[in-house]
Amino acid sequence: MTKTTRTRDLTGGSAPVLGRRALNRATLDRQLLLRRSRELSVKDAVTHLVGLQAQNVKPPYYALAARLDDFDPRELSALLESRELVRMVTMRSTIHLHTAADARTLRPFVQDALERELGVFRAGLTGVDLRELAEVAREAVEAEPRTMKQLREALLVRWPDADPRALAIAARCTLPLVQVTPRGLWRRSGQVALTTVEKWLGPDTGADAETGTDGGVGAGVAGRSVPEDVVLRYLAAFGPASVKDMQTWARLTRMREVFERLRPRLRTFRDENGVELFDLPDAPRPDADTPAPPRFLPEFDNLLLSHADRTRVVPAEYKGRTWQGNFAYSVFLLDGFLAGVWRLVEDSGRGEAVLTIEPFGDPGRAQRAELTREAERMLTRMTSSSYSSDSADSSYDIRFGAVIGS
Repeated sequence: MTKTTRTRDLTGGSAPVLGRRALNRATLDRQLLLRRSRELSVKDAVTHLVGLQAQNVKPPYYALAARLDDFDPRELSALLESRELVRMVTMRSTIHLHTAADARTLRPFVQDALERELGVFRAGLTGVDLRELAEVAREAVEAEPRTMKQLREALLVRWPDADPRALAIAARCTLPLVQVTPRGLWRRSGQVALTTVEKWLGPDTGADAETGTDGGVGAGVAGRSVPEDVVLRYLAAFGPASVKDMQTWARLTRMREVFERLRPRLRTFRDENGVELFDLPDAPRPDADTPAPPRFLPEFDNLLLSHADRTRVVPAEYKGRTWQGNFAYSVFLLDGFLAGVWRLVEDSGRGEAVLTIEPFGDPGRAQRAELTREAERMLTRMTSSSYSSDSADSSYDIRFGAVIGS
């Protein structure tokens, strides 16, 4: 267990202090990044992690390759085809990969945040009744899956003077829309086409409700998440964490009262700045000196986006270095912390891949060797399942060089 100091809390008691490295190791452990899981299936891992960021097609595959010992991307792809996993807008108004159960329950949980997003587009929705818009959009996408362009065109028939983009965003915010396959499939992805979660998954009979690997239930009642359950699952995957951390993850406000209702069931800590942190009593909190192996993570990985204070993973001197405008680079960790970016260029026709690694600092020979071994492991798994059933038919090259701006 982590060695801690103690500080006086606001009620006059004392709370253990968790330093930056202790928070780093605890979070990595919850994120399956201290050691790859040999027990969890792909579906169980997605449940435990409360979804995976999936704005692009490949990130969920690389996110799981970093976290599961025997990951095969074709397994994730098959779960999308069987509709056990789906891609849809949830946390932070971005596309996430979820289980069918979480697709039904997490979307209502973040609905308030999605509706607030519409405030930006009000000028383009003058005279548009949002309830009627939801009905028209539902009829359109349930008749057949629609691209965003097709959805805009269908809505413009009813509201020809409205802003087309605002109409489509309003449909996305008011209706639980999922991206239908082949979008998201491994090496067979197509354009985004949308239908409702009910049309894609069928009526909600409660059969999808599951108990997560951490004891957090997917739904309190059919089709509706219970905020306390979501907080517990968030802590199991991202804790120890503050109220503000959790609100950043979900882009919600006023979660303090939920934490207060849970307080008797939780342990409390403070970080080095005195911020109160909550955690599950029996959750792992490894020693701060626990070794953390290198890991290659995709762009937008939730490890980097799910806390208000990201210094538990991102050193202050590297803040903002993994972004250029709206473009995010894939990153890698050394000693548990963000240490650089990487880029993979593939030629599927020739079965070749080139991985370029750009460290931000100056890793020594031993760390470069560790990074190379980790890269070899990732590429062996991902490229062999990309091009051929025979890994001997694919080849890759690993280089240290410039990624940003190149």
